[in-house]
Amino acid sequence: MKPVAARAMIVGSALGAAGLMAACAVSAEATPRQTATAAVEEAKGYVAEARLFALADAAPPPPAEGSVQDIDDRARSDAYRALAGGDRWLLATAHAEVRPELARQHFDCALGVRFQGQSTPRLTAILARTLHDADEAAERIKARAHRPRPVAADPDRTPCQRVTPAGRLTASYPSGSATVGAAYGEVMAALDPAHAAQAREIGRQIAVSRAVCGMHYDTDVREGIALGRAVAAEIVASPAFAADLTAAQAELAVVRTTGLTNAGCTAEAAALALPLPLPLALPEPAAP
Repeated sequence: MKPVAARAMIVGSALGAAGLMAACAVSAEATPRQTATAAVEEAKGYVAEARLFALADAAPPPPAEGSVQDIDDRARSDAYRALAGGDRWLLATAHAEVRPELARQHFDCALGVRFQGQSTPRLTAILARTLHDADEAAERIKARAHRPRPVAADPDRTPCQRVTPAGRLTASYPSGSATVGAAYGEVMAALDPAHAAQAREIGRQIAVSRAVCGMHYDTDVREGIALGRAVAAEIVASPAFAADLTAAQAELAVVRTTGLTNAGCTAEAAALALPLPLPLALPEPAAP
């Protein structure tokens, strides 16, 4: 077994040191949209607010406290404590970063490129608009009922990201970052259809990381994935997205001409291959 410091360097390389350091600086009381970079600050989404609210309003409520599902969620979350400090936990630390400029690097290995240092303003804008829509839908659900986070149920639990006392008390259901991650996976699949399955899997793993971190329960993650995919389906069907997609695909083609790939992909694959203490029962990937 490698020392923790060495493992951090290895897994961190899957995104680059800048991405891992940024992930450690994320504060849970800020919603994903509030942490967007200055270049895409206050980006408008693709989907009309009424449609986002309709998707959110169709979502089920969180499990009632003490219900069978709630008890199961808590047992699974407790089991994930065993991952603390390990490779999958460190990768989850990186996945906590959902700001578009850095989050695109989560898909380096899936797409076989290296985004760090490359200019992709249209792709970044797509991710910003996707983040806006996914977050709006998730926040609509959170406002209906407050489910405490695992790190609120146990104030001594150490998450794999920086979180303030106030952040621990924010709503857990659904996972906003899981919603964003799943939506990112869908739009990246549209960006590069040849690697669609790999892109969707990374979106799913970003969601799984929220349970690994102790920031959300399994049910929160599952509903976040379902919501993110539903939001992304609306995004991909919009004419504005189609126009942006053409420009973003041209940017991706330029990135490919560099021939650069991410040196951390072997480490990322190894971390993702590690079994979870109790596997999450997640929705099946969307059809190509």
